[in-house]
Amino acid sequence: MSDKKLKRLSRSELLEMLIAQNEENEKLKQSLKEANMDISDCQAAINQEELCRELRSKRYWRVVLSTFCTLIVVAAIAVLVAVFLLPVLQIYGSSMNPTLMEGDIVVSVKGTEFESGDLVSFYVGNKLLVKRYIAGPGQWVRIDAEGNVYVDDVFLEESYLTEKALGQCDIQFPYQVPDGRIFVLGDHRSTSVDSRSTTVGCIADEQIVGKIVFRIWPLAGFGTVK
Repeated sequence: MSDKKLKRLSRSELLEMLIAQNEENEKLKQSLKEANMDISDCQAAINQEELCRELRSKRYWRVVLSTFCTLIVVAAIAVLVAVFLLPVLQIYGSSMNPTLMEGDIVVSVKGTEFESGDLVSFYVGNKLLVKRYIAGPGQWVRIDAEGNVYVDDVFLEESYLTEKALGQCDIQFPYQVPDGRIFVLGDHRSTSVDSRSTTVGCIADEQIVGKIVFRIWPLAGFGTVK
């Protein structure tokens, strides 16, 4: 408003104008104050969100690290168990048909104590073989022309066989198993090369991996092995 117009205004009008102007100034101050509070609230919310995001990121990487460490520990335990307690083996060849077929994957238990009919895994040179325990140290073994097996002159019942044969044999019967060794035969008697042949002979304790107890592959044959 110009100076001429102000001079024409009465004192009461000037007072009202000043009061109105003051009210507007107060409203402006209040608006600025509220705006400043809104900005502060927004900044606080942003800071809170950033903090939450940082905490979530740290929590995620802690979970990833914990999971990774757990997997390493589990894998290490699995390797130790597989090497020292429960070796996992794959069957090659047909000498144990029909009990075990080529490609079967089995689990063995470490040890050198066996009973008649147990399946034994062992090394001959660098080759891993699986045969059936027939007799232990000091026992006498005899196999007749039809393939019947006698241990200490007692006929051995072998329900796991589908055929009998003398097979590849170049030892003389009756045959006494040497000390510290075991006599083993394959289930496919006509083709198996085992303790009947000097190529394999009787098995010493240091050659033995363990006793076959479980088949894990194929799934159709999953379960214990006898």
